[in-house]
Amino acid sequence: MPVLFFDIGATLADAREEADGSLTLLPRPRVRAVLDTFPDVPQGIISNPGSSEGAAERAASALRGAFPGRFTDGALIHWGPKNSREIFDEAVAGTAGEGVPASAPGECVFVGEDHQERAFAEQAGLRTAAHPVFTGAALENRPVLWARIELPEDRGLPALETVANQTEVVPVHIASPRLVLAMASMRGAAALEQAGFAVDLRGPVENTAAFLIRDDRPLTTGQDFAGAPDRATTRATSAFGVVAGELAGLEAPPLLPLGAAPGGVYVAAPVGAPIEDVHLPGAKPGHTERLLADPALLSRPGEARAAQGRAGGLTEGRAEPGPPAPAAGDGRLSPETVAAVRAAVTPEVLRGHVARISGAEPLRDGEALLVRSRDASAEDNPRVVEALADRFQSLGLTVRLHRFRWRGRPLFNVEAEHRAAGADSTVLITAHLDSTASSGEFLDESGDPRPYDPAVDPAPGADDDGSGTAAVMAAAECLHDVLTEGRTPTRNVRFVLFNAEEQGLVGSKFYARAAAAADDRIAGVFQMDMIAGRQEGSTPTVEIHAGSSVPGPVVAASDTLGALVADTVPAIDPTVTVQQLTGPSDPAIGRSDHASFHERGWAAIAVSEDIFAPDGGPGTGTRQYHTPGDTLIDQDLSPEFAATVARSVTATALTLAGL
Repeated sequence: MPVLFFDIGATLADAREEADGSLTLLPRPRVRAVLDTFPDVPQGIISNPGSSEGAAERAASALRGAFPGRFTDGALIHWGPKNSREIFDEAVAGTAGEGVPASAPGECVFVGEDHQERAFAEQAGLRTAAHPVFTGAALENRPVLWARIELPEDRGLPALETVANQTEVVPVHIASPRLVLAMASMRGAAALEQAGFAVDLRGPVENTAAFLIRDDRPLTTGQDFAGAPDRATTRATSAFGVVAGELAGLEAPPLLPLGAAPGGVYVAAPVGAPIEDVHLPGAKPGHTERLLADPALLSRPGEARAAQGRAGGLTEGRAEPGPPAPAAGDGRLSPETVAAVRAAVTPEVLRGHVARISGAEPLRDGEALLVRSRDASAEDNPRVVEALADRFQSLGLTVRLHRFRWRGRPLFNVEAEHRAAGADSTVLITAHLDSTASSGEFLDESGDPRPYDPAVDPAPGADDDGSGTAAVMAAAECLHDVLTEGRTPTRNVRFVLFNAEEQGLVGSKFYARAAAAADDRIAGVFQMDMIAGRQEGSTPTVEIHAGSSVPGPVVAASDTLGALVADTVPAIDPTVTVQQLTGPSDPAIGRSDHASFHERGWAAIAVSEDIFAPDGGPGTGTRQYHTPGDTLIDQDLSPEFAATVARSVTATALTLAGL
């Protein structure tokens, strides 16, 4: 008899862990409908709740709350790590009952988003599905393929969503209003074609994960690839060749090209191909983006909020120097808010936060631990997460940890929120907490060059993105001071620190996807990514990135959000130059965590030091990008400049929140 086993986190549900350790599971889109489709097939769980005391009991309780009346056969519930085939072998053996032999492994199906876990399940003989929508395909041993879906001029994304949600199709990325990358079975592809959509099927999904590799290197006149009919295909072929060549040197499994993508190439990477570690020579920061399957991707729930903000909520009373408006929350800076920001967000405060999370000073007062690296693979990463969460907790904020997995490791985003009574939406102030030194030069014991080892090599990340993380912490301390004075915002204010940004925006991808499924009402996202870099003698320049590859209301709404910050900067420091970058020419499109919110239709901007010069050359920010030299004593690191940027963003965000 066939048996279905499901992973929980990000497959069946999004997990939210409260500061007290309690767990809430929010079912993912289309999941309940899938479970209802197989009422007569036994359904079980193979999931890792973590190793803390009582973790399995909390997970079981949360599972009962999210899916009452389901998963009631205790013999089919298996808690534990999925870092080998062992737990899958145990799950198959557990299908045996009194006088009933165990199901054959080939009769069992494991449904899980993590492609590494699916590989272990296959080693144990189970069939696998990359998403619950493909459970039936796995039961019937039908393949699921990567698919490029082209939309005709008379059909839009809503029309595609209507068809996709009724068949075996799950989108993973919107390239443009006319092209979507998705997973699809042959049955799903046939339904799309019957509805008038062109479908180009590539290779099997199986144990692969999808990435977008952006390539902003100039094409040379000598580049000519057979069968490349246009510039986009030529660029995609070039980028794929470089990445595949780098991985071939590492003896990694071969990649699967999925065709041209916006400014680059789509790639399906199998288990063991560390595509996040490959960097195109000369490419700009943040060129790798991890793509996540999501049936709700096409609906982009933030669009309604973005359209509303453009119509009024964000544009009334553009912030500008001068006398404040009589009412708070209309977009104008109040003297009280500016004074609070100046008092709380100082160079000394920012320096202190950066020192603790970059290893210049102990992570916690009274303890000896110095952080060596915040890389997603480093043992200090969870320690920093815990310390940051504790600091938020001490400020009286509601703290949650958002758990996700990357390369088999449990990682956490940190969220801290002040909720305002009667709030219509939430303002997010964000940064990424992880670091990397992947561009550094390292030597082995013989003195020969060796690759960066994220598990052991130092990656202090004082600027990237210790500076942004410090700014978020200072903004939270500023809000605490304002609340203590008796002033309250009219919108919720949420501080979020994303993990694994350096691995392709992984943490923010999971976070934004879960926020969309929970129907979060987000008024705007202010992301700070590298705000302390300024080379000596250069003009202090802050970049505001609002450009989005996602069409629709998000474009104008993000522009408006960026304009609010641009208007605030001179009120904080009139000597600073503002460089607003927007539209399709914005070089930071898709390159920082704000892009994960653009993907859902929410207004979002990334604010940074001068990283992208207008002429395409290097900016005047840090020269220690992604090296062990990105430290607090780097000559290019300026806490004073970081304070100007952080003050400008904090003042704008708190003003948008009604202060």
